[in-house]
Amino acid sequence: MISDNSTTGDISTVGKTSATGIGTARFRTARRRTALAAGLALALGLGVTAQASAGSPRSVSGKPSDNITRIADFYGAYIDAVTDEGGDKLADELRKHYLTPAFQKELAAWEDKNHANGVLQAQNVPLAWKVTDNGTANYTEAVVTLTWGSETTKLIVDMTRGTHKIFHIGTTGVEAG
Repeated sequence: MISDNSTTGDISTVGKTSATGIGTARFRTARRRTALAAGLALALGLGVTAQASAGSPRSVSGKPSDNITRIADFYGAYIDAVTDEGGDKLADELRKHYLTPAFQKELAAWEDKNHANGVLQAQNVPLAWKVTDNGTANYTEAVVTLTWGSETTKLIVDMTRGTHKIFHIGTTGVEAG
């Protein structure tokens, strides 16, 4: 291990034992300083980000026959499309693929009235999203949580079991901040 924490700046003496033992003392001192700095950084919360990003690989799974997967796929792709430059055409195509024709018309009317994106029920694009199964018997109901910094909005999204099409998106009336 080579350290440049010597007081003389002469790297060739760091870690070497001389007749006086000064090189070894400098090496131990430098090692203690490094350990102390690392401990202090962890105690203050510094470096936590580095540990989290250096963790094990993440994985996401799903299957096309699962409506929760399909709703999550739709919201992920839709948010990417409206975020990306020139993604308007893709956003429109995603709506055609995932939403029932009747609901597409209903959503367009809602958007005209509210001057907002009907899929997101907002005027801007969230930074994150999460889909949670809310279950039902004849169709799938999911809670989609959209996050903008410290603000969140929860939407109820309903999807048919047979055609895997979204036929309703609405707010839950519960917003957290």
